[in-house]
Amino acid sequence: MKPRILTQITGWGLLALLLALQTGCGFRLRGSVEIPPTYNPLRIQAPSGSPVERALHDLLIGSQVRLTSNSADAKLTLRILGEQRSERVAAVDLNGKTLAYELHYLVDFDAIGADGQARIPRQTLDLTRTFDNPDVEVLGKQLEQAMIYDDFAVEAADRILMRLRAVLR
Repeated sequence: MKPRILTQITGWGLLALLLALQTGCGFRLRGSVEIPPTYNPLRIQAPSGSPVERALHDLLIGSQVRLTSNSADAKLTLRILGEQRSERVAAVDLNGKTLAYELHYLVDFDAIGADGQARIPRQTLDLTRTFDNPDVEVLGKQLEQAMIYDDFAVEAADRILMRLRAVLR
């Protein structure tokens, strides 16, 4: 019976030690967006129905960043200048049937301060993924392709926020 109690005490002690080390190392959950208060509130300007704009809003929910739709109130305007989807054939079989596509998602963006000066010059993100195209499950493959483009929008939003944090520090 004694070894079991010793094992429990050792397990709890190890857990407490790990928690103490984790809080001391500066660990923070990913997703907290740190933008200096001088750039709050932030305005996101994007084409209507932009998936990247939706993803940016989702990533900023619960953060210290306030959003505004009024350009006069905005200290910083993040502009999504364009989004473009494309695909090209990546592999074919001996009969010329397409086996795989390479999917691309291009996003052009910049950030402008309240004074009209560029805080982030125009940049382009080019996200790429290979998409297999077998003969079976055609409807499932269309859904998978749509999900990949949704993932691209979230990844693009995350990369834009990373660049924004790096530049504004």
